Order: sequence, then structure tokens, then C-alpha cells
Amino acid sequence: MGYSIIVVSDVKIEMLDMNVLKLGSSINNYKRLQLIYLKVRELITHFNPDCFAIEAPFFGKNVQSMLKLGRAQGVAIAAAISTGVEVFEYSPKKIKQSITGNGNAHKEQVWKMLQHLMIIKEKDIKYLDASDALAVAVCHHFQYRSIGKTEKKGGWKEFILQNPHLIKTR
Repeated sequence: MGYSIIVVSDVKIEMLDMNVLKLGSSINNYKRLQLIYLKVRELITHFNPDCFAIEAPFFGKNVQSMLKLGRAQGVAIAAAISTGVEVFEYSPKKIKQSITGNGNAHKEQVWKMLQHLMIIKEKDIKYLDASDALAVAVCHHFQYRSIGKTEKKGGWKEFILQNPHLIKTR
């Protein structure tokens, strides 16, 4: 499982952490899920992020792999929710489109664009799962920024309070 933490200033996206949680094949599936949950909680506790972005499940040919991936994603989402962090989900195609302009880009192309966008000096990356996680974080930043959300809004209730002249009663 790849993960990444970014911080965004006015014009700069900086990577604070990017790595993978390697889970050996000798560990049973339930223990793996527990380790994913604990790692996500640990990262949230340590970095105190504003939000949590994750890649949405994709449909593959192997049903068992899809099931395992869906469980792992669900556990990661549950860990974020349990800490009160807002969760956002993006499709693989959306992530690639956001980073490279091409929804069908290869992982290596995404990594090269991330290096360019964030001025990352490392040429090679040991685990592309880590760069995938970085791509999700940067995609979320681009999506969040593009719709003008710089802070969490109050929703309909706040809108109604601020715009009573728009309310029509019957």
C-alpha cells in the first residue's frame, strides 16, 4: 500500500512523506487489514492532515484481487473516518488525467510529471505504489483548488442563513 503526505502553500506543493507499507505474503489477510488500519491512523495522528484522498477501486479481471483491494481500501477509509478526517475518492483515470492530462497515462509518465510539478530530484522510484499515492494527493489538491474550496463550507444551512432573500415560501 502506497501513501503520501503533501503540504500546499500559496504556489508550492511539497511532499512531506511518501512510502509504502510492505506486507509480506506470510501475514494472514486479517492481520494485513489491521496493519493498514494502524498505519493510516499513525499517519493521521503524526501529520494531522485536513483530508484523506484515496484511489477508488478499479475493476480488474481477477475477482479475488478486487475483493482484497476493496477490503484494504475500506479499512484505510474507516481509519480516516474514525479520526474525523474528511475522505475523498478519485478514479485512476481521473488521477492520471489530473496529473498528466491523459487519463490513460502509464505509471512512469505520472511519476515523471510529479517530479516536474514538485521539483523532485530522485530519478528512480523503488515502488510505484508510493508515486501513485502522491498522484492521488496532488490530484485532490488540483480538484479541491479548481472548485474554489480553500476551506470547508457550512453547507446548505449556512447558505440559507446568508441568503434569506433567495428563499421562496408557498
